[in-house]
Amino acid sequence: MPSLVSGEIQAKDAAESLSLNPIFSASGVKGKRVTALTKECDMSHLIESIIADKPDMDSSFSVLDLGVVMELMDKWVTKFPTVQPFYAVKCNPDISLIGALAALGSSFDCASKAEIQIVLSLGISPDRIVYANPCKSESDIKYAATVGVNLATYDSVYEVDKVQKWHPKCELLLRIKYDSEGALASLGVKYGALPEEVPELLKAAEAAGVNVTGVSFHIGSGGADPLALSGAIEAAKSVFEMASHFGMSRMSILDIGGGFTCGPELDVAATKVKAAILAHFGDHQGLVVIAEPGRYFTETAFTLVSRVIGKRVRGELREYWINDGVYGSISNIIYDHATIRCAPLRQKNLTCVDAKTYPTTVFGPTCDCIDIVLKDYQLPELQVNDWLVFPNMGAYTISSGTNFNGFTSAVKHVYLACSEQS
Repeated sequence: MPSLVSGEIQAKDAAESLSLNPIFSASGVKGKRVTALTKECDMSHLIESIIADKPDMDSSFSVLDLGVVMELMDKWVTKFPTVQPFYAVKCNPDISLIGALAALGSSFDCASKAEIQIVLSLGISPDRIVYANPCKSESDIKYAATVGVNLATYDSVYEVDKVQKWHPKCELLLRIKYDSEGALASLGVKYGALPEEVPELLKAAEAAGVNVTGVSFHIGSGGADPLALSGAIEAAKSVFEMASHFGMSRMSILDIGGGFTCGPELDVAATKVKAAILAHFGDHQGLVVIAEPGRYFTETAFTLVSRVIGKRVRGELREYWINDGVYGSISNIIYDHATIRCAPLRQKNLTCVDAKTYPTTVFGPTCDCIDIVLKDYQLPELQVNDWLVFPNMGAYTISSGTNFNGFTSAVKHVYLACSEQS
């Protein structure tokens, strides 16, 4: 299995062909083994080698494909050449991912002190962080002030009071509500100023001597209609104009939020964003446009691997227990409305070689009856100690796992790989 270790290059030709340089020396990646994936040595071969190296492994694990991350960044730059990505750390706080994204030019959306600490621990400048949580504790605002995180969001007069008291140098983005009807997670339920609240919020910041430097919104996550971006940008423009009418300092930042996916919807979103910015901000000199993509960079970059720890047969029905579940790395079923899929890892020493499939239920390890990973899913016959492979498991997985029931069921190990991209 060709591997690459920073400072100790193995499989030199693979390294050159994958153009690993910007990521390879990044904080969070440097010094770690990165396996080059090729047609001859694919993801299955890597997983097999990991299992063979640690046959007694009793926890699930993930593989992060840095090649996918690089390709996604290239695609973002192509589709959104004037929009700076601020990766939403909440989606997946893996340090190798964050370090790689930083090396590729991303900045970061942090929602808590802990997320800020993760980013800063990698040597990333606080100037590359937006504290994108409209409601922050006073202690966390004080922390942001001490480390130099000077850009944050707000949507209430009470937040202005806290910022004025504990971090008056912080510049604010006024978060407005603009939801897409198709979004599975409509963030406007919790955040975002209503149109009639905007004047008071602008005046409150002006009276407190806190600079409002721009506007942010988030149309929602998971199936959000990219067409909503046009309306949200138009709404943001009205806030810019209102601030100017009030004689406030000229706004310069437009934060178009997240909700982006790497599918065909990205093309639609890019088209809508470009057209709306041209229509509503075409004459706004010096405008800085940022976004907060999360799942876009993570969902397809991670593969989860989990072991079968139990089995039951009831007629044609096959029931299996695995060592991860909805309280662990597969929490995206609960918190992100994810539809997942899996396939057995076919190894020479595994028994799942029968072409016949059976209606199957896959349970997580806890004793809670909602800990069901898959139901009425077709799988071949499996045995205890076989492994299941779950692709596209990077978004809201390890970030929302728990230790419920005494099971440390979330991923403990993330292995790095780099595939060849077209």
